[in-house]
Amino acid sequence: MINIREIDHIVLRVNDLAAMLRFYTQVLGCPLERSQSEIGLYQLRAGRSLIDLVPVSGKLGQAGGPAPKRDGHNMDHLCLRVDPFDADAIRRHLADHGIDAGEVAMRYGAEGEGPSLYLDDPEGNTVELKGPPNS
Repeated sequence: MINIREIDHIVLRVNDLAAMLRFYTQVLGCPLERSQSEIGLYQLRAGRSLIDLVPVSGKLGQAGGPAPKRDGHNMDHLCLRVDPFDADAIRRHLADHGIDAGEVAMRYGAEGEGPSLYLDDPEGNTVELKGPPNS
């Protein structure tokens, strides 16, 4: 049996690297940890995990076939655990960046049922920001 502990990283194939870097670094606060521009790989730190951005125009991106579009994604959504989860503060921060987030609702995640909200990144990928489970 394989014992999965957590998500190590996800890889997003992207059309507009600059917009995606701004969103994930400035809006969500995921610093750029490592880049390998010669192959087209940009790795962002998301807590204990990584979010990899791979431009479709680069060496790695071209190997993945056609570029993702708003009506043809290569994933449903990614969920990022947020601590602390202050819905009002998160909404203000997102609004400061011109981003409209969905309603806060109770949803089940890796740690159990807790609050979360959804938003879209610049290329239409859905990002869920998840708070702690209710005790």
